[in-house]
Amino acid sequence: MAHKYVYFFGGGKADGNAQMKNLLGGKGANIAEMTNLGIPVPPGFTITTEICTYYYQNNQQYPPELKGQVEDALRRLEEMMGRKFGDPDNPLLVSVRSGAASSMPGMMDTVLNLGLNDQTVLGLMKETRDERFAYDCYRRFVAMYGDVVLGLKPVHKDEMDPFDQIIEEMRKRRKVEFDSELPASDLKELVERYKTLIRAHKDVVFPQDPMEQLWGAIGAVFGSWNNPRAIAYRELNNIPSDMGTAVNIQAMVFGNMGEDCGTGVGFTRNPATGENVFYGEYLINAQGEDVVAGIRTPQPINKAQKTDPNTLSLEETMPEIYQQLERVRTTLDRHYRDMQDIEFTIQKGKLWMLQTRTGKRTGFASFKIAVDMVREGIISKDEALMRVDPDQLNQLLRPIFDPRAKEEAVRNKALLAKGLNAGPGAATGRVVFNAPDAEEWAKRGEKVILVRLETSPEDIRGMHASQGILTARGGMTSHAALVGRQMGKVCVVGCNALEIEYRNHRMMVGDRIVREGDWLSLDGTTGEVFVGQIPTQPSEVLSVIIDKKMDSAKSQVYQDYMELLGWADECRRLGVWTNADQPNQVEVALAFGAEGIGLTRTEHMFFEGNRIDAVREMILADDVEGRKRALAKLLPMQKEDFKGIFRVMKGKPVTIRTLDPPLHEFLPHEDKDIQKLATEMLVHVERLKAKVESLHEANPMLGHRGCRLGIVYPEITAMQAQAIMEAACEVKKEGVDVQPEIMIPLVGHVSELKNQRKVVDDVAREVMERYGVSVNYRVGTMIEVPRGALTADEIAEVAEFFSFGTNDLTQTVFGISRDDAGKFLPDYLDARIWEYDPFEKLDQVGVGGLMEIAVKKGRATRPDLKIGICGEHGGEPSSVDFCHRIGLDYVSCSPYRVPVARLAAAQAAIRSKNKC
Repeated sequence: MAHKYVYFFGGGKADGNAQMKNLLGGKGANIAEMTNLGIPVPPGFTITTEICTYYYQNNQQYPPELKGQVEDALRRLEEMMGRKFGDPDNPLLVSVRSGAASSMPGMMDTVLNLGLNDQTVLGLMKETRDERFAYDCYRRFVAMYGDVVLGLKPVHKDEMDPFDQIIEEMRKRRKVEFDSELPASDLKELVERYKTLIRAHKDVVFPQDPMEQLWGAIGAVFGSWNNPRAIAYRELNNIPSDMGTAVNIQAMVFGNMGEDCGTGVGFTRNPATGENVFYGEYLINAQGEDVVAGIRTPQPINKAQKTDPNTLSLEETMPEIYQQLERVRTTLDRHYRDMQDIEFTIQKGKLWMLQTRTGKRTGFASFKIAVDMVREGIISKDEALMRVDPDQLNQLLRPIFDPRAKEEAVRNKALLAKGLNAGPGAATGRVVFNAPDAEEWAKRGEKVILVRLETSPEDIRGMHASQGILTARGGMTSHAALVGRQMGKVCVVGCNALEIEYRNHRMMVGDRIVREGDWLSLDGTTGEVFVGQIPTQPSEVLSVIIDKKMDSAKSQVYQDYMELLGWADECRRLGVWTNADQPNQVEVALAFGAEGIGLTRTEHMFFEGNRIDAVREMILADDVEGRKRALAKLLPMQKEDFKGIFRVMKGKPVTIRTLDPPLHEFLPHEDKDIQKLATEMLVHVERLKAKVESLHEANPMLGHRGCRLGIVYPEITAMQAQAIMEAACEVKKEGVDVQPEIMIPLVGHVSELKNQRKVVDDVAREVMERYGVSVNYRVGTMIEVPRGALTADEIAEVAEFFSFGTNDLTQTVFGISRDDAGKFLPDYLDARIWEYDPFEKLDQVGVGGLMEIAVKKGRATRPDLKIGICGEHGGEPSSVDFCHRIGLDYVSCSPYRVPVARLAAAQAAIRSKNKC
C-alpha cells in the first residue's frame, strides 16, 4: 500500500483528529476534530507535513504517489459539494492554507477563491446572479495568487503592496472608503489591471488552468515555511525549523455574497484580559482575510463589546447566528480545555467554522484563564501551571502611565487620537514607519514605536524590536493585535484618525503632524495615543507588593498572580533565591518570594558614598600595614551593610562572595581623571599613573581577581570575613537568626580554597570568641572555571557548598569574553552557528555538561553538599529546568526574575513527575 499523504474531512467524519498535529499541522488536526464533533466545517483535505520535509529534501519535488492521492481527494470533494473543479458552469472553488504543528499566525501563505479564471468566473456569476460578487472573488484571487505564488511584492521598505496601491487609487477616484463600495465594473477593471501588473513585473501570464493554479499554490505554501517572516517567527518563539507545514485544501464558503453574509474571528475568552466572555469581531459582506489583515476596521461580535452606540454587533444583526456561535464557543472552550481562537464565515445565513486553535494571549490573560479554569473545574493546578509561559510574568510587572502625568498630557492637548486597546501597558518611543528602521534604530539603543497602516507578517522583526505598535487600520483580531499580544507588546490598533505617508515618513491627525523620530506615548490599556513622553509608574502587582500603595483586595490581577504562584510553590522542588547587594533589593526579592540570597557581590558595596576613597587608599598602599589601615575604614561600612541584609532576611541563608573583580576597576584610566584623583588623595600624578599601569592586564577576565586577590592580599579576605562575622554576631544578639555563607570566587584548585578557608575560619573563630556568640556559618566556592568543575571531588573536601557562576563559566568554557562577544555574536546567531546567545540561555551541552560532572563528583565526596546557581541563567526558564534535572538545590536570580524562576521551577517538577 502507498503511504498515506492526504487526509480527508467532511460530512461529519474526518480521517484525522486533534492528536495528529505533528502530521496534519495544527489547522488540519483541529479542522478534523471539529468535523468529528459535528461542528459545521466546509469539507476538504490535508496534505501532511511529511510532504514539506520531502519537498525540501528533494529539490522541491513531491513523492510520485502524491499527485494521485490529491486527485482522488479532489474528486471526493467534488462529489460531496456537487461541483467540479474547473467546470465553467458549476465551478468548485477552494482555499489553500498552511498549517504548522505550532501556531504561526499569518507567517505563512494562504490563497482563497482558487479555481477562478476567465470562464469559471462567468459560471460563478451565472449561478449566483451576482456579477459584483463573482468579480470581487476573482480580483481577490488574482491579487493573492500574484503575491503568494508569483512573488509580486513591494520592492522598497516604504512602498505599499502593488495590488493595494491600485485598489486604493480606484477608491480615491470613486471617492469611496471601502472595497465593498466599488461596483462590478470597477472590480472587472481591477482584475485586468492586476493581470497586467503581473505580466509587466513578473513576465508571466496569469494562469488560467485550475490544476496549474492548485499545484502552484501548494508549492507556495510549502515554500512559505522558509520565508523570512516564518524563519524570524520561529527564531523568536523557539519553534524547531524541521517540523514543516501541512497544506489544507478546503471548499470555499463565501462571506462576501451580500448583506446576509459575513466573516469573523473570535476568542472563547478575552485574549487581553482573560475574562470568561465571548470576544471577537466580524465584517458584513467580507472574506476572512479582510478581518485579520486590518483592511477594514471590523465591528464587535456582541453587545458587551460595544464602545460606540452607532455600531451594530453580530448579536444584534444576526441573533440566530450569534447564538449558534455561542454554542460553538462553549463546546470548543470545554472540549479543548483552553481558550480558542476561532474563524468563521456566514454564507447566506448559514454558519461555517473554518478554524480553531489555542489562542495567543497577554500575560494578564494567561494568568487569569489558567486560574479561572481551575476554579471552573476544567483543568488541574498542574495543567494551569504548565499553561503560563514564565516569561509572560514580566507583563504583569510592566509599568503603566503615571495618572497625574497623563492627566496633565490631556490638559496640554497632547492626546493625539484613540484606537483599540489591543495590548495593555504603557510604551514611549520615537516614531518609525517601517520594520527595518525599527530594527536599525533599536540596535543603536533607541526606543521606538512602530507605526503602520496595518502590520503584515513581514514586519515581525520590527515589531519585536519596538516598545509599542500603532496601526491606523485593523481590529482586536488583526495581525498587529494578535502578534503584539503574543510578544507582550503595548499595542493600539484601528486608530482611524491617522493619515500615514510612508514616503514622507510622517503621519497626520487633522492639522497635527508627527514626523519620524518624534516621541509618541501609547496607552495599550485604554487605546490612547499621546504626542511626547509621559512618565510611568509601577504596575498593579508592584503597587501591591512593593510600593504598598494599593489594597490587594482591590486588584484581581494580584490575586490571580498570588494564587498561581502559591500553586507553583506547592509543586516545585528547587529553592528560589536572589542575587542582591543592598537591604532594599533584598526586601523586593522577599516580596517576590525569594527564600535566600545566592549572591551578594561585596564589590558593589565599595562604590557607595565615599567608600571608593578607602578602596583606592588600600590599592595605593605600599605595604601590608598601609592596606590594613585603609581596610579598617571599610570594615564598619561593610559590617553595617551585612547587618542590614541579615536583619531583612530573618534567618534565611545569605551567600556573600568575597572580592572578585581586579583592582584596576576601582581606579580611573583617563589622564584628566587620574589628575583629579591624585589631587584629592594628595599623591603625585606619576605615582598614581605608575600604579594604574602596574595593575594593567592584557586579559583582566583571566587575571588577578577572585581568590587570587585574597591569596596575594589575605588582609582583604580577612577584613571581609570579619565584617560578615561581626555583623552576624551583632544581629544574632538582637534575637534575629543568621545563616551566613561565605563564597570564595574563581577557585580552580583545591589549594586555593584551602588557603582562603583558613583565613575565613581563623577570623570567624576569633570574632565568635570575642562576642561570645556561636554562628552557624558555611564556607563554599563559586564553580566558574572548568578545572573547578572537573576537580569538584577534591574541592568538595573543603567546600560546604557550590554555586555555579555560569556567567564566567560560560566565558571560560567557550573561550570568549561577554564584553567583546557583541562584535561577532549577532553574526553567529544570524548564520545559525549558535542557536541562541549562551549568555542568555544556558549551554546545556558544554557548560551544562561540566555542571553535571561537578554535581556528581562533588556529592560523591560530600553527599550533603548544597549546590545552586547564581549566574544570570538562574532566572531563565529552560536553564531552571536544567538545574532541576541535574539535582541542584536552588537557583538564584535578580529580584524581578524571582516570580519567573518560581513558576519555571514548578514546571520543571511537573515535567519530571509526568516522565515517571
